[in-house]
Amino acid sequence: MTLKNDLLLRAARGEQTERVPVWLMRQAGRMLPEYRAVRARTSGFIELATTPELAAEVTIQPVDLLGVDAAIIFSDILVVPEAMGLPYEMVESRGPVFPKTIRSMADVEALKIADAETDLGYVLEAIRIVKRELNGRVPLIGFAGAPFTLLCYMLEGRGSKTFSVAKKALFTEPALAHALLQKITDSTIGYLKAQVANGANLVQVFDSWAGILSPEQYREFSLPYIAQICDAITEVPVTVFAKGAFFARREMNALNCAVVGLDWNMDIAESRAMLPDKTLQGNLDPCVLYAPFAEIRRQTRRMLEHFGTQRYIANLGHGVYPDTAPDKARCFIEAVKEASLRMNLN
Repeated sequence: MTLKNDLLLRAARGEQTERVPVWLMRQAGRMLPEYRAVRARTSGFIELATTPELAAEVTIQPVDLLGVDAAIIFSDILVVPEAMGLPYEMVESRGPVFPKTIRSMADVEALKIADAETDLGYVLEAIRIVKRELNGRVPLIGFAGAPFTLLCYMLEGRGSKTFSVAKKALFTEPALAHALLQKITDSTIGYLKAQVANGANLVQVFDSWAGILSPEQYREFSLPYIAQICDAITEVPVTVFAKGAFFARREMNALNCAVVGLDWNMDIAESRAMLPDKTLQGNLDPCVLYAPFAEIRRQTRRMLEHFGTQRYIANLGHGVYPDTAPDKARCFIEAVKEASLRMNLN
């Protein structure tokens, strides 16, 4: 199917674009009252994410309501550990909790390599529905968590500021960590390939907890596994977003990915110099969307002036916060479109 709006894919491939494409991480979520209305019809997040028709509905909402240049499938990074045999619960106001965690090599060996078709078929069905409903309006982004970020939850059992239980294992049981990371990587490759086979036009790897590692640890426990994923996914462009990994930007330029996402702490000019072969994505501080409309437009124009309008995908430097007013998100999206069009004409 020919896409009516392929700006995102052209930018990812480094091709000329008439304006900058824009989307938001976590655009399908609690920020939108329409999302909250759909979720209210379910028992909670997990039922919503595992019901293909509902997941598809909330995936498409930001395209209709915000005017973004891509949809991203509504799911969670933790579906991969669950598919491997480690189920999680989503506890209100606490976030994800794993009743059982990985404590030994025997626990790692008991995990299976996830089979995307059987274990994650509900995500693939949601992708098929979204593709049918979008009918080529915009591309669809698939995604997965980076192996290290998933390891954090599988060892820690819940979100944490420090993930000290997970980091302890890197020092005391590195063989266990590597064995678990490889199993997660193998599962993730199969999962992302299945997303692509069912219609995802681009996939993003989220390394949300990259920033808790030292540069040396990141080179040992994260980057090699992300590299395996990038090497395996050859059918569509791959985006790598490693929050806090400012120290690994030079190494990321060597990855077989098309796009590198930046958080708001990463200097744009410095990043361009370190990542000369990549399209860049990001990196407005999500808190800018609490500002008055005029300030959002000013900050957006400033960001565009630093990035330029080519080899660039506009986004936030992390997921949009749930208490963001939808009108403020729309202001950002419209400012990207208007300012980048004007810059290209000058």
